[in-house]
Amino acid sequence: MGSGCEDRNCGLASGFPEDCSNHECQWEEPVFGLIELVCVTVIYIPLMLFGLLGNILTILVVWLRPHMRSSTYLYLSSMAVSDLLILLLLPLDLYKLWRPRPWLLGDLACKLTMFLSECCTFCTILHITFLSLERYMAVCWPITAKTLVTRRRTRALIGCLWLGAAVSAAPVLVMVGVEEVGGEEQGLSGWTEDGGECRCTHYAVSSGLLSAMMILSNLYFLIPLCILGLVYSLIGRTLWLRPQSSRKDQSHRHTVKMLGVIVLAFVLCWLPFHVGRTIFSLSLDSDTRLEALSEYFNLVSSVLFYLSAAVNPLLYNLMSARYRHAVHSLIHTHSPTQSHRLRTTLTARYSTTTM
Repeated sequence: MGSGCEDRNCGLASGFPEDCSNHECQWEEPVFGLIELVCVTVIYIPLMLFGLLGNILTILVVWLRPHMRSSTYLYLSSMAVSDLLILLLLPLDLYKLWRPRPWLLGDLACKLTMFLSECCTFCTILHITFLSLERYMAVCWPITAKTLVTRRRTRALIGCLWLGAAVSAAPVLVMVGVEEVGGEEQGLSGWTEDGGECRCTHYAVSSGLLSAMMILSNLYFLIPLCILGLVYSLIGRTLWLRPQSSRKDQSHRHTVKMLGVIVLAFVLCWLPFHVGRTIFSLSLDSDTRLEALSEYFNLVSSVLFYLSAAVNPLLYNLMSARYRHAVHSLIHTHSPTQSHRLRTTLTARYSTTTM
């Protein structure tokens, strides 16, 4: 699941060639050609470095600058942790593209990496959804928001989101493992150092657990997408009917505009990802043409998946002056007087529920 269980390596792989019965050919050739692998690698490496830097900066900015600890930025910093974990798993995904098997890190590492990827996927979706709901309350029910939306409650809710994502991703620990290639035909399971592959097991496919998890994953995308559409429609209607002279309303408009861009980037990057996973699940019992389409479609959607994890800090920097000022103050050395003046100015300008 996550970024790994949608590809061929996590389904019913075709196994080694029939004449591959000795140690000389235990390393399986990659599914994709050399040109595709080189292109993906050239994209992945700078994307990972850029994303790691941006998300680390986001986390540091929020936790080292007290004036940045608004409820909105608490959500964004927690989402940055999720994106950071996704990007840290990228090298393993890249390794599996080049060498589908054997998996040399053991069964526990296989389960944990797949689980962590899926957990972070769910967690990011939940963060975007609840952050948008918090914006809806701040814009449409400002008095109620002042009472309900506090930093303490926001931190508690963020903890609940992580817990909910972990529980939702827990079936992955049963679904995936290091299985000996050809074990499903021979009635064997387990793993060997010579031919073990980290993938969705034969049991996950035959029991229907993989199909159920695919449905859950798609619901995790479609239901929040409907909620986001409804929420931003109501926010837009409320702001349209209000006079534009209020400074707070202008701040809300700017915040909603930035979050709207983040949601749009999320949809554009993740829609192909979920479509690809659906094609993969359908290709298990169909012809090889659909399987080949699934492999290449998922290669492109995986790039977009990691792009989504890396691009958010750039969007914050482009659309939020408050974020830019905070990053600038973190990177450059300021005198205590300058730092105090910057914090005072930004704190006076923005409340705990605005950007």
